[in-house]
Amino acid sequence: MSKVNPRTLSGFMELLPQDQMKMERMMRILRETYSLFAFTPLDTPVIEAAEVLLAKGGGETEKQIYRFQKGDSDLALRFDLTVPLAKYVAAHYADLAFPFRRYQIGKVYRGERAQRGRFREFYQADIDVIGDGKLDIVNEAEIPAIIYTAFTRLGLKHFKIRVNNRKILNGFYAMNGMSEKAQDIMRIVDKLDKIGEVKVKQMLIDELDMRPYKAENVLDFMAIQGSNTEILERLENYRGMDETFDLGLEELRAVTSHLAAFGVPEENFAVDLTIARGLDYYTGTVYETELTDYPEIGSVCSGGRYDNLAEYYTDKQLPGVGISIGLTRLFYVLQEQKLLSDEVLTAPCDVLVIPMTEDLGSAVSTATALRNAGLRTQLYTEKRKFKAKMSYADKIGVPFAVLLGEDEIEKGLLSVKNMGTGEQQMLPTEEAAALIRETVKKRNSAAPIRG
Repeated sequence: MSKVNPRTLSGFMELLPQDQMKMERMMRILRETYSLFAFTPLDTPVIEAAEVLLAKGGGETEKQIYRFQKGDSDLALRFDLTVPLAKYVAAHYADLAFPFRRYQIGKVYRGERAQRGRFREFYQADIDVIGDGKLDIVNEAEIPAIIYTAFTRLGLKHFKIRVNNRKILNGFYAMNGMSEKAQDIMRIVDKLDKIGEVKVKQMLIDELDMRPYKAENVLDFMAIQGSNTEILERLENYRGMDETFDLGLEELRAVTSHLAAFGVPEENFAVDLTIARGLDYYTGTVYETELTDYPEIGSVCSGGRYDNLAEYYTDKQLPGVGISIGLTRLFYVLQEQKLLSDEVLTAPCDVLVIPMTEDLGSAVSTATALRNAGLRTQLYTEKRKFKAKMSYADKIGVPFAVLLGEDEIEKGLLSVKNMGTGEQQMLPTEEAAALIRETVKKRNSAAPIRG
């Protein structure tokens, strides 16, 4: 019988066990950080009715969504975690307390061209705050604090949270008679950091029949730069020309005014008028976060304010704000640049119990005692030579091995070997457990990323 070549599709990531442990460590830190800010965990189905996911997706979403038929059902894989959240909140409105704060870490699917750092199946780590009727602007100011805290706890130092407000963009386009094309303009301008100013200008002219001088006006506005204070002051020159613009400017000022109180350093935050976000449902503040040493990778954390996302599911006004960390993309970049820390414990267990006698009774009892002491413990039962057993311990990266021979059993002690230093000592079970626990605790406190 011919064999099928085992292969993984392009755009789908599979990790070896040690790298998967590093990924799990990053997920754990994100869950802890989100919980610190009082977000509750949530999960939603990977597959939804296509009409649910496409209710207000449009644009790039509809082009990239994985859609298929099963019997008479028109189904689709979730494109992100925000639209399923809107459906969830609309369906469970009567049972939720508002503002509703949730986090979710799960896989999403996009049928885009696989390339460096971009995948078709990838993990997102999301937070969202949903209001009932209204949602205070302070929630939008808190988002950068959550991003900063999460990235700092992961061990990242060189990153920048870039923020804009789509009301400012909509207002600017209204001033220039471009309101009808505003969404399309923002979709194209969102590609600035990917394809550059020249190509964006040409797309505005070719795709939107925009006159060259108007395309230049758009790009000149986007090119406003300086410190956060300087940019806001330059935007004041446009005040009074459009109500939507003025509201967006007030919201952007409100977000920036709270940064210091939320503990976000100015060097990690920048007002950037080029940020628009490609998805059509954002209505106010928008965020993108980039690794400053690797700007070519693009945003690894993005999101924004949406006022009308749930309108296709309910008559209730359910405004929200949220962000999503592209966890798979972030992990890929860190792995590629060798920035994942070797200090992080990646073994499947804290201690490997290796019996040196035919009778396994003492080894089983020892493994049980160590587990009862809170240690992840594996019992090695394969009948192999000692060298092969130790080679296995090395390969899985276990920090400690407990060797149990006749001498140890007779004395009621454990021979504990530190696999990192090579040091070996005879200890009672309780002392051995304490030693292992303390060492593992130190290893587990290390950030998964080298700063």
